[in-house]
Amino acid sequence: MIETTRLILRPWRDDDRAPFAAMGQDAEVMRHLGPLLDRAGSDAIVDRLIAMQAVLGHCFWALERRDNGAFIGFCGLKMAPLGIAGLSGVPAIGWRLARAVWGQGFASEAAQASLDWGWRQGFGRIVSMTVPANVRSQAVMTRIGMRRRADLDFDHPNLAEGNPLRPHVAFDITP
Repeated sequence: MIETTRLILRPWRDDDRAPFAAMGQDAEVMRHLGPLLDRAGSDAIVDRLIAMQAVLGHCFWALERRDNGAFIGFCGLKMAPLGIAGLSGVPAIGWRLARAVWGQGFASEAAQASLDWGWRQGFGRIVSMTVPANVRSQAVMTRIGMRRRADLDFDHPNLAEGNPLRPHVAFDITP
């Protein structure tokens, strides 16, 4: 669907489920995302992304290496969650990669391709968010030209007060 020099961003396939579930069991991958996921929880995410693709024409797409066809995670665009001032209803870019491929520039490459796709679709603004401790994702956001928006920081509405993953920092970009 979207190709870069080293990657393919594409719709999800059933054979993506097992490697995605393995990512959900990796404590380092999940450190800033929440509790480890069992297979049912992981499959539910894939099911939601497939449904989102069918309705909206985009989602956090499966991410595959061009050189060997390996599934390495996801990247793409979905709508920011409702109920978050300044972000709700705006396309949000996100990624999650297998730890074995961290530090190789794949997240930045896929994120830039996702942004470019979004601009071609006519999106006027794209946002991203993460927890303050996730400095690796914030570095990707900065590398792809996003700017930090402290005025849009928020507490995640689905997480309880006192949960260390509740505070979120926000970034955005316009074409």
